[in-house]
Amino acid sequence: MRILMFCLALATPVFSQQGQRAERARDLGIPFEGEPGANNAITDVDGVYVGHTTLIQGDDVRTGVTAIFPRGDDPKDPVFAGWFALNGNGEMTGTTWITESGFLEGPVCITNTHSVGVVRDAVIGWQVARGAKLQPWSLPVVAETYDGHLNDTDGFHVTAAHARRALDSAKSGPVPEGNVGGGTGMRTLGFKGGIGTSSRRVRVGDVVYTLGALVQSNFGRADQLRVDGVPVGRELLRARAEDQRDRREEQGSIIVIVATDAPLLPHQLDRVARRVSLGIARVGSTSGNGSGDIFLAFSTANRGAAIATQADLVMLANHKLSALFDATVQATEEAILNAMVAAETMVGRAGHRSEALPHDQLCELLERFGRLKK
Repeated sequence: MRILMFCLALATPVFSQQGQRAERARDLGIPFEGEPGANNAITDVDGVYVGHTTLIQGDDVRTGVTAIFPRGDDPKDPVFAGWFALNGNGEMTGTTWITESGFLEGPVCITNTHSVGVVRDAVIGWQVARGAKLQPWSLPVVAETYDGHLNDTDGFHVTAAHARRALDSAKSGPVPEGNVGGGTGMRTLGFKGGIGTSSRRVRVGDVVYTLGALVQSNFGRADQLRVDGVPVGRELLRARAEDQRDRREEQGSIIVIVATDAPLLPHQLDRVARRVSLGIARVGSTSGNGSGDIFLAFSTANRGAAIATQADLVMLANHKLSALFDATVQATEEAILNAMVAAETMVGRAGHRSEALPHDQLCELLERFGRLKK
């Protein structure tokens, strides 16, 4: 079992924006449907940037911020967007304006539950400093999941500087996963969770589009975990002679951001966002009462549409969307498992410990059920 070691005597925060890539689900031989992009990440969608600030301090600070730019090369140009709440015990600011206008204006940030306000204000300040507001006011999108098991979430340790660091560090290319950014203190299906991402290449007629998903994964119980249909959670609990039913109330959530370069309009992106639900169901989620399961989808096509007096738009026909729905489900499932595979065991607040998903036992189970890819 890999253990993330901390310098508990540390007096100042530790920041990490773009660390080395950890092991991923495909590296273990877990089979997945669909063809991934070059980095198997949301940044495979051209122009999408991701940045992290990871905050680990003392015994009980395990948190951070993750920033996603739909147009990292031009954050002043909004994108068409849609969103969906499978279960609303959570927060994603700015969604009423997305519903009203159909546009996402600026970056999306993800952090812990009690840091939404400070990160939202920091995004506005960042936009003001760069002249990046479309309107005189700003309604940024900031989402959260609860990390109070490992992090002193009531301590308000995330500051505006941490949010700005995530925004300023955002870039294309490989995306660090696991115990990074907003996912630092998160748990998933009884094991350590965090940030994960995946992408798919999608052929529609003669055109190949890219769709990517990024998750901040923090939901579910251990007995629910399934990998390629195998009841991994129940089997691992049985091996540990633990209660297989594990009926503790959830105190988690999952935020999923989906990006695509396919030309979709807001009503179609609402439909894409709803398909995320099927991806998290594949790994065992039932979206419990305590879970805030909120998803946002955007399209990088139709540049300049938000600022044009009259825009000539391109739209993919509704009857061509099924391949993108497939890709959304597939990328969401893999992103969650990437988060779990990359995450390392963490000790945090009050000595609470969250164990990493054991790679060796996972592979043994998948091989026993005939699922492991050779």
